[in-house]
Amino acid sequence: MQFLDDSHGCAGWNGEMAGRIRAFDWSLTDLGSFDAWPKSLRSAVQMMLASPLPIVMLWGRAGYMVYNDAYSEFAGGRHPYLLGSPVELGWPEVADFNRHVVDTCLAGGTLSYRNKELVLLRNGVPEDVWLDLYYSPVADDTGCPAGVIAMVVEKTDHVISERRRQAAEDAYRADNERVRLALNAGALLGSFVWDIKDNVLSGDERFARTFTYPTDQDLVNLPMDIAESRIHPDDFSWVQDQVKQAVKTGEPFNAEYRVRRPDGSYLWVLASGCCEFDEQGKPLRFPGVLIDINERKNAEESLLRFTRNLEQRVAEEVEARLAAEEQLRQSQKLEAIGGLTGGVAHDFNNLLQVIAGNLHLLARHEPDNPNVQRRVKASIVAVERGAKLSSQLLAFARRQPLSPAVHLPRQIFESLGELLQRTLGETLQIAVRMPLDSWYLHVDRNQLENAILNLAINARDAMQGEGILELSAENIVLDREFCAGKGIVPGDYVRVAVVDSGVGMSPDVLAQAFEPFFTTKADGQGTGLGLSMVFGFVKQSGGHIEMTSVEGQGTRVQLYFPRSLRAPQSETITQEAHSLGGHETILVVEDNEAVRVAAVELLQEEGYTVLTAANGDAAMQMLLEGWEVDLIFTDVVMPGLIKSSDLAAWAKVQKPPVAVLFTSGHTRDIISRNHQLSADTFLLSKPYGPDALTRMVRSVLSG
Repeated sequence: MQFLDDSHGCAGWNGEMAGRIRAFDWSLTDLGSFDAWPKSLRSAVQMMLASPLPIVMLWGRAGYMVYNDAYSEFAGGRHPYLLGSPVELGWPEVADFNRHVVDTCLAGGTLSYRNKELVLLRNGVPEDVWLDLYYSPVADDTGCPAGVIAMVVEKTDHVISERRRQAAEDAYRADNERVRLALNAGALLGSFVWDIKDNVLSGDERFARTFTYPTDQDLVNLPMDIAESRIHPDDFSWVQDQVKQAVKTGEPFNAEYRVRRPDGSYLWVLASGCCEFDEQGKPLRFPGVLIDINERKNAEESLLRFTRNLEQRVAEEVEARLAAEEQLRQSQKLEAIGGLTGGVAHDFNNLLQVIAGNLHLLARHEPDNPNVQRRVKASIVAVERGAKLSSQLLAFARRQPLSPAVHLPRQIFESLGELLQRTLGETLQIAVRMPLDSWYLHVDRNQLENAILNLAINARDAMQGEGILELSAENIVLDREFCAGKGIVPGDYVRVAVVDSGVGMSPDVLAQAFEPFFTTKADGQGTGLGLSMVFGFVKQSGGHIEMTSVEGQGTRVQLYFPRSLRAPQSETITQEAHSLGGHETILVVEDNEAVRVAAVELLQEEGYTVLTAANGDAAMQMLLEGWEVDLIFTDVVMPGLIKSSDLAAWAKVQKPPVAVLFTSGHTRDIISRNHQLSADTFLLSKPYGPDALTRMVRSVLSG
């Protein structure tokens, strides 16, 4: 190997990473300028670059990362911005592990791990990986440990393969148990062993008798072609494919086929076995057994012939197919509208946030001007209407962030009672029905209350403000027939129903009732998004919605939510702080300048010290440079390499952790799973006002 003795100290540096290392501005790190690197560091990097194994150098107490081409492939989507990054920031999800590695090796120690299981986010999503890891100290020119060289050998595929092999062995043992039971039942037709290496088939007397071998045939060397000739022609190719698959993958072999008897009739058998492999992983032996399943197969065929001629069966199949096709059509339409509304909502809510923020600031700056106050108030009402419209679109498209929890329907109905009566008027009566032992359900309580309120308002309009509105919740078990084509699975559900005795709907109107912007009300009396929002919320919650209506008789809307077997958490009441302001330092990360400026001014008026960054990259640079903050207030969707989720991951591993508050008009599931937020994720939806902002900031800071 040629060592570094040229004028630039880069002889023998080849490959993509060599170029990236030379081009990187190392003066921003403790390593200093590339030209001033010590000879020991250059030599170690040169040897690392020449290695075909994934190797990464962690230099200094911070563990600045320098790595070779093989490691860049291992890093996945985190390459290339891992280069030059402290290891704890580059891999925040395993920060404690890497801190231990650096501390141990800088003290002169070594570490090694075999099949170490870690959870990494190489491409934005958590994945389980298994690694062989070897860590050794690297000395500087004075001979003292100054860095760590780490060899990384990924064993994920090997571990998964071993687990699959173990599963195959478990299945094989299960097959043996089944054979034992078959023996006890007298259904065993024989056993066989195929020596794959020598291509020799052997079997016992019952096996030879089943395949009609000559009575004097040597049982340790049975001609393969005789057994193959006895298999039904329609089954032969399929059986061969199953055998090849079992030999290739090691999966258990279970094949049902027909064997010709001496009288020309056919006997149904089940061949069961599993391929055995040698130490090199090559196929060695294939033992198995034959089980008589002729009686069962004959019974199945008789039943099949009987059911084929039933017209009702045909009608049910056709109806189920039509329902599935309609469900697919509706789902595709929802996905198309969801993709459109999600992008529109994000930009629309940003515009509303700019307007709302400046309106609130204007109102604060002109407190004694009644004309300004009147116009600002009217404008803010319009902004809130726009925000509600955007929220309804997101709900219909199943993109609305939810915060579900376990609730009893009775508690929800009781809290809604006064609001419903006040909203619907005194001339309309509300009748509530509910079982004493109602099941729990796991939903976003605010969204469910909004859905019930929407349905109740529709019912009031249909009854022209007079009559009886029935509100009920009941436990119900749904079977497979009911769930077919509805996107839900059979099981326990809580059914919430809203029933009115109003004018009802025609079949044509009923068919379009959940369509966005469809309404039968006069212009200006409805957006046509109420039922659409209810539909989207129920589907996003894993449930199902049905509506039936008869003209002149009324309408019934039924919401089905899966039963929750968990009990609700006890609620603790916290007193809100008298002062919403504070003295802490807040880093505002927002790519929209107008939104950023308005948020900064609102926070500064409350007494906070405010730092700003136009994107995640700039924010992370400030944090790495040592700026101390108490809260990161960040937009969810921003351009750049560093995402809002990366900032949150960094904040969690700090000691103590830094609080994070997200804001967005549409999260795109960057911080949520299926648009459902975890309990430790805080989101302030756009557009927001100063009271909501300061109250949420104070709440997150107070922890």
